Amino acid sequence: MASVQASHKRSDAGFSLVELLLAASLGLALCGLMLQGLLSDGIHSQRLSRLYRERSNQRRTLELVRSDVERAMAVSAHPEMESSACGWAGRKPVLHLALDGGRSISYSVGAAPSGIWRGQVLMRCGPAFDLYGQLSTSVSPQNRVVIDGLAKPDGVWNGCQMLVPGAEELNGSGREGFAACLDPVRQLVAMRLFQVFGPVPSGGGDSAAVQRISAEATAAPG
Repeated sequence: MASVQASHKRSDAGFSLVELLLAASLGLALCGLMLQGLLSDGIHSQRLSRLYRERSNQRRTLELVRSDVERAMAVSAHPEMESSACGWAGRKPVLHLALDGGRSISYSVGAAPSGIWRGQVLMRCGPAFDLYGQLSTSVSPQNRVVIDGLAKPDGVWNGCQMLVPGAEELNGSGREGFAACLDPVRQLVAMRLFQVFGPVPSGGGDSAAVQRISAEATAAPG
């Protein structure tokens, strides 16, 4: 009878302090795991979003360069010996395209013209486009950043010979963020963009991964 009464007294008293602390600890641990999972998913989504965005930028850039090559009359095998209508400003000449009427389009890679750009940039110097998407004949050549965030790869680009067998590297650009090579006989150009992006600016181990993005294309004067 006395043991039954003691049992009723413990049940009426509720949980002990130790039990409450244990329950609170388990609850905090569970909340921490859930929060970590949400943060990890958020970082992963940011990385995927940036990867898609940068790949789209690379694709549009290569489409622009390809269209310029296809409308050119000839591609110079020695762009470093050519003169740019905008000046090189210390950047490395990679492509020099001769157009009709004595005009030209040049692409160079190097330091950004201002601090708003990330890393190295690819510059295009040449005629602007009119409302119909054609090269304007009434505007002087313009020097514009085509894409930023370029970086020098760890090694020389070896994809040139796979895309265009027998092609020659243009102005030692194989170690640049924008590389190009040329088959001087067929006037066939192979090119590659290479970018490196650091961690997503947020906590967590997943953010430590560095993203390396590259894209290749070929083109020839049409």
